[in-house]
Amino acid sequence: MASSSRSQVISLYRMLMRECKKFPSYNYRTYAVRRVRDGFRENRDVNNPKMLDNLLSQARVDLMVIKRQVSIGHLYSTQKTIVEK
Repeated sequence: MASSSRSQVISLYRMLMRECKKFPSYNYRTYAVRRVRDGFRENRDVNNPKMLDNLLSQARVDLMVIKRQVSIGHLYSTQKTIVEK
């Protein structure tokens, strides 16, 4: 993986993790963090540039979805669970 691709991947990973941690619900937050972490670990060894571009574009779409869901989650927040208190 080229250094520019590597820096793009790391930057995108950090943005996804930062956004996932904004979920108001504990369950959604832990699920989103786990999914992002597992997805990046699963595709850690991808060297094909075309496949890498596809994965990066899908991750950008996922970032937009997460941002939207976080906004919706803040609009319709629920009571905190015992784990969150």
